[in-house]
Amino acid sequence: MRSLKRSLKALWQLLRLEHGIMYGIGVLIGIFLGGGAESKDILFGFLTAVFLQASAFASNDYFDYEVDVANRRFDRPLVRGELSKNTALFLSILFFPFGVISAFLISTTAFLFATTVAILGFAYNYKLKELGFIGNVYVAFTMSAPFIFGGLIAELRSSILLLALIAFLAGVGREVMKGIEDVEGDAIRDAKTVARVYGIEKAVQISSIFFLTAVFLSFIPPIALEEYLDFKYILPVATTDLLLLNVVYKLRKSKDIAKFRKQTLFAMLLGLIGFLAGAF
Repeated sequence: MRSLKRSLKALWQLLRLEHGIMYGIGVLIGIFLGGGAESKDILFGFLTAVFLQASAFASNDYFDYEVDVANRRFDRPLVRGELSKNTALFLSILFFPFGVISAFLISTTAFLFATTVAILGFAYNYKLKELGFIGNVYVAFTMSAPFIFGGLIAELRSSILLLALIAFLAGVGREVMKGIEDVEGDAIRDAKTVARVYGIEKAVQISSIFFLTAVFLSFIPPIALEEYLDFKYILPVATTDLLLLNVVYKLRKSKDIAKFRKQTLFAMLLGLIGFLAGAF
């Protein structure tokens, strides 16, 4: 039983299913903000996000194995030796068709959008990551893509684009920040991250600017959209803002990026909850 639990935990960590679920929630928010959709499209939209993110994360660990070893990323099951690189590659290939088929069952537009984002994800894991900030921008785009995808399933409205922009800016900040932690390992692939090219302090500054801009924009929905002038939006999003502001403040004194990665992920989850609650 203990061995089974360890194996399931390793699979969860490889596929980063918590991220996939968050992306799925992002799709649901986009659908509801866009006016809703049929039940089957809602289900397939959620599954598209979960399957394609699982595929992307498995391929990320496959291509980044040497980097993760150098960075002593023992939170990665491949580094711990609990799963093999071949297993990661197999699961990446396995989940990809499930994701694109789910999108195809919604509409041609959904299929084309999801497939394009997924292919770019493989390109990022294979090569684009080495371009540093450009790679950060792509990953941040994938954080905003679920809302856009949900909007394409329903109706792509300005409120969805605003939410996507906030997620994008917070995503860029988080990715630039993560580059501080991975400086040693990124040298193996010669990834031109902000931290490697311009230094850690510059990375802190740029990351902070993106976080602060995202916080600033989070005040717009309650002002511009009547449905968001509600405590069920304001409370979780205000907590998100406080967590991000705390990270910005502490980044200047500490470089405990592993801790800040978890805090920003939790902050973004709370933000999702706020936007989801505000959509009803």
